[in-house]
Amino acid sequence: MKTHLLTICLALAAAQVASTGAAQASSDDPGRPHLEKRHGVTQMVVDGKPFLMTSGELHNSSATSKAYMEPIWPALAQRNLNTVLATVVWEQIEPQEGRFDFTTVDDTINGARKSGLRLVILWFGSWKNGESSYQPSWVKADPQRFPWAKDRTGKTLNIISTFGNATRDADARAFGAVMSHIRQVDGAQHTVLMIQVENEVGVLGDSRDHCPAANEAFAGQVPQDLMSYLIQHKDTLAPELRRAWGSNDFKMAGTWEEVFGPGRPDSVPPIPASERDSAWHQSWWPVDEIFMAWRYSAYVNKVAAAGKAGYDIPMYCNTWLQEPQNPQPGNFPSGCPEPEVHDIWRFGAPNIDILAPDNYVPLFAETLERFSRNGNPLFIPETGANASNALLAYLKFNTTGFSPFGIEGRPPSQAAEGAPPQDALSATYAILNYMAPVILDNQGKNTIVMLNAGPEPQTLKLGDYTLTINYGSGGTVGPAGGGPGAARRGGGAGGAGAGGARGGRGGRGGRGGAGGEGGAGGAGGAGGGGGGGATFSGQAGLPSGNGGLSGATTIHAAAPSNGGAGGAGGAGGGGGGGGGRGGGFGGGAGNPSPARFVINSAPGEYWFVGGPMSVTFTANAPEKGSVILGSFDETLNVNGRWEAGRRLNGDETGNNTRWPGMASFGIYRYSVFQRQ
Repeated sequence: MKTHLLTICLALAAAQVASTGAAQASSDDPGRPHLEKRHGVTQMVVDGKPFLMTSGELHNSSATSKAYMEPIWPALAQRNLNTVLATVVWEQIEPQEGRFDFTTVDDTINGARKSGLRLVILWFGSWKNGESSYQPSWVKADPQRFPWAKDRTGKTLNIISTFGNATRDADARAFGAVMSHIRQVDGAQHTVLMIQVENEVGVLGDSRDHCPAANEAFAGQVPQDLMSYLIQHKDTLAPELRRAWGSNDFKMAGTWEEVFGPGRPDSVPPIPASERDSAWHQSWWPVDEIFMAWRYSAYVNKVAAAGKAGYDIPMYCNTWLQEPQNPQPGNFPSGCPEPEVHDIWRFGAPNIDILAPDNYVPLFAETLERFSRNGNPLFIPETGANASNALLAYLKFNTTGFSPFGIEGRPPSQAAEGAPPQDALSATYAILNYMAPVILDNQGKNTIVMLNAGPEPQTLKLGDYTLTINYGSGGTVGPAGGGPGAARRGGGAGGAGAGGARGGRGGRGGRGGAGGEGGAGGAGGAGGGGGGGATFSGQAGLPSGNGGLSGATTIHAAAPSNGGAGGAGGAGGGGGGGGGRGGGFGGGAGNPSPARFVINSAPGEYWFVGGPMSVTFTANAPEKGSVILGSFDETLNVNGRWEAGRRLNGDETGNNTRWPGMASFGIYRYSVFQRQ
């Protein structure tokens, strides 16, 4: 076992040297992981290219053991993850003050690298889930030097106080040493993409810290630099913060309660269960949250600054959200970067790049909207294994990553038996991995549209064409300006799979595991018979046709012309995490992903994910000529992963007069153009 013994002085010297290098990182290391705004969306960029993290978070203690993780790394890669969130804990890094052991860091990086995975490192320093349990024993055993928070009765909470500067500085030194080491061992390979600083910080058991130093600060004036920031950004503040300040006439100075209103009273009756649905949407004693957000953000910023001096890569803080079962500050960690105090965190922690939601709440999309305000980049470090939510996050809200908690899910003895079966999330990640370059190039451009699951047709204007999409048909063949043939609709979609259970929060300090996945649906019925004319249909049996159609072109998911089998039916989707429903139409036998979307990736170029379905292209400017099909690309699913298939032409397409359709679930690319 390789152990690194460093004195505090050497660590500080290394950090000072690294600080100079970090300032030059963008020029010295253009491939260094960093965040970059492209077409209005903040994206992760690695090795000079945008990178979409199809990610998952390990259980808290998994990465502390090399042997435990050895069979898990390849199993995660088999499930189509490209990034894993793994912990590094202070107590293992610095078991004796000033002596650092980076064995777990090296084991984690090497294990991920061996399986072709990237990493997001979670630094469990002063706090984890609001409480303090991952510190070295020399910190825990010296409360005089490293003070702990108190509740309003004077009881010591299991939480290190933000008013302990010695604790903050010790945490920062250890974190700085870790980051310098990561730069040393991974600065060229870029296995580590991003860092989480602490974990779900905030006060539990009361709405704020009541230690003597905290009470003195709370009774004093709101710092002038904070007030100046709020005054400068008054028009763009989070509405909840602006409301708290406005209810006190937007005072420009005063004590915390004079500026933001009264804190929590000494006696608070419990909230009846019948009122919790409304209670968790309310602000309770906002001054206490604002005060603690000021303290936590300043503390975390000092730790993050030491880390960036060692290696300047993106850093974020995660958030235990206000939720129905924990509606009031102190039930959830007070001072955590909730949306209502994002402005306080932006002021207090400029070294934090992302404020991120651990999203287990029922209103998943609403939470993403609140965390996307004022340009905050979106990353979801914890959530349930709901594939439908993953698609929503990547395609609508432009997240850099979506990370179900407890992603390994099974003990190593079971994971080692072979590749896990294809589930909704891994099937969806396979699609996202294949489509990542197209998705990343189209985020923020309003060129990505999530499709219906059927059965009703869907019409949408996208680019230069209006698309009419019919779902669930195994095939349509018929006349199109010439040639006989009876149109006949093929097999329908399979049944919906059963939704899985939600992965809930565990006890304080823990999480529930990832939820179950939806089951596979049934196969579709038989397809329709053959036909003639210029309707673009299936790829077997190729009657001659009439070229381009005036104004509109239909690409049908057709059966072979001898009346063979049509498209497969739907597979079960969703499940897991938030309790997603099963996917209906277009799953394709054996593919449980609920993915259904289209991307207009270039003029006249359209990527479709889904099926069985047919699409009609109608030119928005018909005076420019008839709609002609330029090219068609198919894909292949090989052992659960998508690969480029054939570009069909010639005999397969009747020389571009007859085109294959989307007869089963898949990824398809069509190019179309107009010609007089």
